[in-house]
Amino acid sequence: MRTFELERVISEIKSKANMDNLGMVLVHNGVVRGTSKSGKSVKGMILDYDEEKLRELIEKTNLLEFVEGCEIWINRGKLNVGDDVMYVVLAGNDRKRLLPLFEEIIETLKKSVVKEIEQ
Repeated sequence: MRTFELERVISEIKSKANMDNLGMVLVHNGVVRGTSKSGKSVKGMILDYDEEKLRELIEKTNLLEFVEGCEIWINRGKLNVGDDVMYVVLAGNDRKRLLPLFEEIIETLKKSVVKEIEQ
C-alpha cells in the first residue's frame, strides 16, 4: 500500500502560494469503510484510477484565481478496511467558492476518475 505525506503537501502548497490569496486549506481523506452504503459487510476493495483524468482535474482546478493549490492522491491496488482511498488537498481564499468546489472535486473523482474493480 502506498502512503501520502499530508504535512509535506500542505507545506509545499503554502511555500508556493500567494499568502494574500491563502485563507484556508481543506483536506479530505477517503477511507475504505467496513460496511457498504447498502449495509453489506466489506472486507476490502481493489482500486485503480484514470491518471489522465486525474491530471486534467488537478490542472483545471489550479488555474482558478481563488485556488492557491490543489493536490490529489489516490491509492491503487488491493485495499483493506481502514486503508486510505484518497486525499484531496485544496487551498485558497474564498470559503464560499472553495467549499462547493471541494465537494465537486470529490464527486468527480468518485464518478469518473476512480475505478473500483470487483473482487
